[in-house]
Amino acid sequence: MYKLFFRLVFTRMDPEEAHYLAFRWIRLAARIPVLRTCLAAALAPRYEELRTEAFGLRMHGPFGLAAGFDKNAVAVDGMTMLGFDHVEIGTVTGEAQPGNPKKRLFRLVGDRALINRMGFNNEGSLAVAARLASRNPVFRTVVGVNIGKTKVVPEEEAAADYVKSTERLAPYADYLVVNVSSPNTPGLRNLQATEALRPLLTAVREAADRTVRTRRVPLLVKIAPDLADEDIDAVADLAVELGLDGIIATNTTIAREGLGLTSEPSLVKETGGLSGAPLKARSLAVLRRLYARVGDRITLVGVGGIENAEDAWQRILAGATLVQGYSAFVYEGPFWARAVHKGLAARLRTSPYATLADAVGADVRKKTA
Repeated sequence: MYKLFFRLVFTRMDPEEAHYLAFRWIRLAARIPVLRTCLAAALAPRYEELRTEAFGLRMHGPFGLAAGFDKNAVAVDGMTMLGFDHVEIGTVTGEAQPGNPKKRLFRLVGDRALINRMGFNNEGSLAVAARLASRNPVFRTVVGVNIGKTKVVPEEEAAADYVKSTERLAPYADYLVVNVSSPNTPGLRNLQATEALRPLLTAVREAADRTVRTRRVPLLVKIAPDLADEDIDAVADLAVELGLDGIIATNTTIAREGLGLTSEPSLVKETGGLSGAPLKARSLAVLRRLYARVGDRITLVGVGGIENAEDAWQRILAGATLVQGYSAFVYEGPFWARAVHKGLAARLRTSPYATLADAVGADVRKKTA
């Protein structure tokens, strides 16, 4: 039914307008108690065997919503109602910014992919912090906060910009993510180089500890799939050295390999980050490399091209404790998270592993044994 609706309605709309329309419906449904309860019962059944713990946080399962969908923390309850075990909001920047000029979001339907050059459009860390502070949650869920660099801030002042966001948002974050991997903010990916990344992560860690004294806010970094293998190793080693809690692999890609099924080949030429099915193989390869490097010393989050339960299961076997999705949600609709959970539970029951935690990294360990 959703796919018919998508074909008849959403494909005739501008992708960004369709996103905001769907977003409004989700937010509205979450505000109506009876409807919210019914939808949560139908879309978010809980499986005891999928309960997950990551960087000291307990979750109903491993499957969360990736950053980019709820940039301003306006629909956390709505996304939890749809079955996501954690919701990562953002990317939030130090100051509010409109993002790049429209048109900036493109569907490659035949490739089950998206290209975006949104440019971190968001209301800014002050406004998002105020919203999180006033939030009266209906559902218990883990909320991650993804922070990035304000576009007008020079690279040499990036750390101060991230610190500003950290000071404002860390008190309301279950975990914090430093995003240095979006391709849509000029110069941002330069911050992935270890000589720039080390002082940046150190400054954010110190700011989080200084601001939140009652608990330790887990800190993660999100990397690009376009990094060379030696650079992936360098980031992994740095994360261990600095005592980071996790690495998210991966953001969108500027590569265009594996495309061509779409009915509009001209879209392939659009600039921006590619997400969805074509990213699957590279994102999985980066995850495997990271796990082989860090093992269980750091929690890994797999994201990029996850479309179904089998994709999520393969990420877990490759070393991911948590998995995230976004692009496939556009194509699969509101029953997507339910299907992923059902499929994961079925795979775990027929696997040789007693718990989901036992399965994490199992394939990589077999190859290195």
